[in-house]
Amino acid sequence: MSTTMVTPETTLTGERADLHQALANARHFLKFTTRELSDEQARLRTTASTLTLGGLIKHVTGVEEQWRNFIVQGRAAMGWDGMDFSTITEEMMEAFHEEFRMNADETLAGLLQRYDKVAATTDELLATVDLDQVHELPQAPWFTGTHWSVRRTLLHIIAETTQHAGHADIIRESLDGAKSMG
Repeated sequence: MSTTMVTPETTLTGERADLHQALANARHFLKFTTRELSDEQARLRTTASTLTLGGLIKHVTGVEEQWRNFIVQGRAAMGWDGMDFSTITEEMMEAFHEEFRMNADETLAGLLQRYDKVAATTDELLATVDLDQVHELPQAPWFTGTHWSVRRTLLHIIAETTQHAGHADIIRESLDGAKSMG
């Protein structure tokens, strides 16, 4: 049986421990790609993509926070609930792109600190939330289902973090040859 400590007062077991460990591993590898970088390096584009290491940390933090809020509040937590995706405006697209951008007034240390705070809040929620609770998803062209359980939402957070950890590894290797593994 898996066990993991979330706080000094809380030890998770079984499925909760496994979900926590998968998320902790994904977070570790994402954050590890930013080791020993300056703010300027964290803002650099190193591939054909517009993604940067700082921008990925910022994005994954926002995604985890949004989906954690979905776990608690349901579709009301999603700012785009009820949006007509056939009429996306330029302002809407700019707001989306902003989520991936590490701005001049942001620091890598500040982004990582915020990520750690969001992660700690998610971990605390994981310790107590009903994994079988289900919420209706907002309508959006990228959802094939209509409802997600808390468990499925946590798996989505893990998948999103893992996917972007892979992106970050490529960006970092292109930056200075450093790799997360190998």
